[in-house]
Amino acid sequence: MELEEAKKKIIELSERLHHYNYMYYVKSESLVSDYDFDMLLKELEALEDCFPSLVASNSPSKRVGGVVVKNFETVKHRFPMLSLSNSYSKEEIIEWEERIKKTIEQDIEYVCELKYDGVAIGVRYVNGAFHSAVTRGDGTQGELVSENVKTIKSIPLRLNGEFPIDFEIRGEIFLPLLEFDRLNIERASSDLPLFANPRNTASGTLKLQDSSVVSKRNLDCYLYGINEERSSYDSHYQAVANAELMGFKTPSSRQRKIEKVKNVEGILSFIDFWDSQRKKLPFEIDGIVIKVNSYLQQEELGYTAKSPRWAIAYKFKAERAETKINHVSYQVGRTGAITPVANLNPVYLGGTTVKRASLHNAEQIDKLNLHDQDMVYVEKGGEIIPKIVGVNLSKRQSASKKVHFITLCPSCQSVLYKGDGEAQHYCRNSSACPPQIKGKIEHFISRKAMDIDGLGAETIDALVENGLIKDIGDLYALKFEQLIDLERMADKSVNNLLQGIETSKNQPFEKVLFGMGIRYVGETVSKKLAKAFKTMDQIIAAPYDSLVDTDEIGEKIAQSIREFIDNEHNLSLIQKLKNAGLVFEKEEETLSSSFLEAQTIVISGTFEIYSRNEMKKLIESNGGKNGSSISKKTNLLVAGANMGPSKLKKATDLGIEIVDENEFLKRIKHD
Repeated sequence: MELEEAKKKIIELSERLHHYNYMYYVKSESLVSDYDFDMLLKELEALEDCFPSLVASNSPSKRVGGVVVKNFETVKHRFPMLSLSNSYSKEEIIEWEERIKKTIEQDIEYVCELKYDGVAIGVRYVNGAFHSAVTRGDGTQGELVSENVKTIKSIPLRLNGEFPIDFEIRGEIFLPLLEFDRLNIERASSDLPLFANPRNTASGTLKLQDSSVVSKRNLDCYLYGINEERSSYDSHYQAVANAELMGFKTPSSRQRKIEKVKNVEGILSFIDFWDSQRKKLPFEIDGIVIKVNSYLQQEELGYTAKSPRWAIAYKFKAERAETKINHVSYQVGRTGAITPVANLNPVYLGGTTVKRASLHNAEQIDKLNLHDQDMVYVEKGGEIIPKIVGVNLSKRQSASKKVHFITLCPSCQSVLYKGDGEAQHYCRNSSACPPQIKGKIEHFISRKAMDIDGLGAETIDALVENGLIKDIGDLYALKFEQLIDLERMADKSVNNLLQGIETSKNQPFEKVLFGMGIRYVGETVSKKLAKAFKTMDQIIAAPYDSLVDTDEIGEKIAQSIREFIDNEHNLSLIQKLKNAGLVFEKEEETLSSSFLEAQTIVISGTFEIYSRNEMKKLIESNGGKNGSSISKKTNLLVAGANMGPSKLKKATDLGIEIVDENEFLKRIKHD
């Protein structure tokens, strides 16, 4: 067969196989027998073997896998994958809807969807072809799992009809219940441990190195969230409807897996329906997601630091089980917080065997009136974390004694401290309490902080127990000859560890600040502090009032920062890290101009020349700050087309200057 003839035949076979795949896995219609499909696929594979230059990256033959990926690359999301705020009662949903109506002073539509219990994924398409797939990760960056995702037959490799040139669609990968049962039957027959639940199995499958194994697990996927630089659609519901036309497996309105409603009554009706019907689904869900439908209204509502204000998740009531408490133990966290833990008779709950459950604090123990050997009711908070929600008093033994919270640290025997208004007791011996030392080091090396490769919890335990490190600063003094004698350490692992430590010296100031583990100072607060004060020396010199006046730094955080800085041990530790060469200054951002310095700018609506993300970058590059909502602190509103009337009214009432896109660009000399 000549090259041109082979090319035509490969295209023809590919198109037929793509169509049969789509009809079977998305539309649930079988157009050909399994045998006929396999014969066509073998014909295609034979042609591709003969003409390797004609093999397309999105060929139907790629569905069977075969690529081995030893390390999944970490990539930054083009659009952050924020988590949703959760609610566990209908009252919280009613309150959320009331908050929405206070901001949006016009008719509002909501979209209700199932909350699939799987693994969040973002799949990018360029010119209608599968480009890449990235896991959620920490929301800012995730792992590139393209080869494994290609094996999922309900995810198209090529799109139909009209589609945006370059976009990402997000959804949830899950393992159908029948497939989960099939896998466990196979494992039982081979005397292998059974998988705990479909969600964990789906997550583990997606991380397998051999894509041919992934293809045999028969994962499935619903896709429902389109992200673009400039949206092609006006609403979420419209985007989902168009995604179906492109060939995606989307939630079906005909099966009531997605529904548009006009008020909270419609939302609650959808929740009640699926609360009673969810056990009939061929996959697991753990709740309902509610979103404001209009993209303009979503933009007007904006975001908090962690989640969108225009969406919320309702979690179904967790399963409950009864079991016996054997004894209460106490854990010491990296900040010295003492957490009581109930050690239980093992009980099967929500797909896993539960042996331990958090009791949170002394107040919770008193509230439960907990006694030794009590029979207790256990639930999974958010269907993930086990917690004790009650005691079966009818089964309490007459001789059992009340559980009293400890007064001394279980590790170092220091007297515990509980501040006014605080829920937890603390061990304040931060420099010599082993669990705190280990916990601080584990936090310091974590991906969101210093991201030191080659260093895990077991290695940290060995380093501390052998007296090689006493704090995070000691990491930078480690030598090859000290490490090589440790258990499970060879030349390569030692060199990788030392290289990881050396590389971490290049991490930016905000990551160093976060890694130091100051109580209440998370990722967002670290970034705010670094931006406001520029250097560690200025933070150390900052009085309490100056800290409180910083954006998003309240009294509790400011007090915690001052307590950390006023501790001589911590000041010595900072100096040790400085001497090691870590970055303690905020890198100067190159600005196009300082024209917008000290100004808070809010953008609203859609724009012609730049996308919304590009507009925000222009504001920052000219010294301004992006505001998420109109307030007295807003200096300027840049109004695009179709801007929400409530935002316009609020800006007018507050006397805030309003300009259009062209006027704004003229001002910053970008016309």
